[in-house]
Amino acid sequence: MFEILVRLKNSPSGQDLDLTLFEFLSDIGYIEERGSNLYPGIKQSIPFRLFKECFLERSDKVWPVNELLVYLNTSKPTLYRYLNRLKSLDIIQEVQLGKEKGYVLRYNSLSLAWNFVESNVKIAMDNYRRTVESIQKMVGEKK
Repeated sequence: MFEILVRLKNSPSGQDLDLTLFEFLSDIGYIEERGSNLYPGIKQSIPFRLFKECFLERSDKVWPVNELLVYLNTSKPTLYRYLNRLKSLDIIQEVQLGKEKGYVLRYNSLSLAWNFVESNVKIAMDNYRRTVESIQKMVGEKK
């Protein structure tokens, strides 16, 4: 199921990749924690490291699940919680590696992967529009 948090916000103006990435990941709902006081510690968190170190900085690599578990020193439930969030956004894709699953950034590019997110948002917004029009029509019929 596709799910994203949408906030109207200005584009970042700074040059700090980690801060910009933290704000972006928080804004879209991938990282739940918000606030500048959380920023220093978030860089060592599983979701931040998974996205930045594994998928963004090594976008050409297909990551087997077992390798991600070791690299991030985490449990399967924690890893899958964040993998599933990225999969639901269509930012990463699942690849079968023999008997094991692997994951890779879609098209090896965040910019190209983001096209899928934008398409899904457009479809969702179109569906909302149709629902709103239907509600308005039903209200009008009752008057």
